[in-house]
Amino acid sequence: MSLGGESAEVGSGSTAPAHPGRVIFMCGPAGSGKSTVARRLEREGLVRLSFDEEAWSRGIRTMPLPDRTRQDIEAHLRRRLTDLVAQGTDVVLDFSFWSRAMREDYRALLRPLGVEPETIYLATDRGTCLSRVRARGVDHADDFRLSEDVAAAYFDHFEVPVPAEGPLTVLHGDDHTLTIDK
Repeated sequence: MSLGGESAEVGSGSTAPAHPGRVIFMCGPAGSGKSTVARRLEREGLVRLSFDEEAWSRGIRTMPLPDRTRQDIEAHLRRRLTDLVAQGTDVVLDFSFWSRAMREDYRALLRPLGVEPETIYLATDRGTCLSRVRARGVDHADDFRLSEDVAAAYFDHFEVPVPAEGPLTVLHGDDHTLTIDK
């Protein structure tokens, strides 16, 4: 799904893609199904960036992350994101995007690159999310276990995205089938 191929002159002889990469925000509380949908998009050709996968690759097996570790991972993922987008690569961000402020922060990061990100919100009910988190076995990067209290707090403090924020697709319940064809 890369939009690369075309290029335009920029500055002193360097080239940049004529079209920046597309960015999709996966949005939903823990257990909503974000990683499942993000992996589908990855199979369709998008590059998937994930806090959980990056933490796992660093040997971290517990969540939530300490602040300093979270900041280090976020800085790394932000650099990768801007590099990929500048190359014209389509990216899916497999984060929670739990707050409107976080979503706006990433929109502000992408705006100078000419990208208006799309948000895919997984509207999954509280019981299903908490049940899925309880069932996690800590077997792989998308399988971090959270305490019941932490998982419940994540769900209860989640800020649902609204259309006024930008392009929004809402997937309900277990109907997480999605085809991206832009």
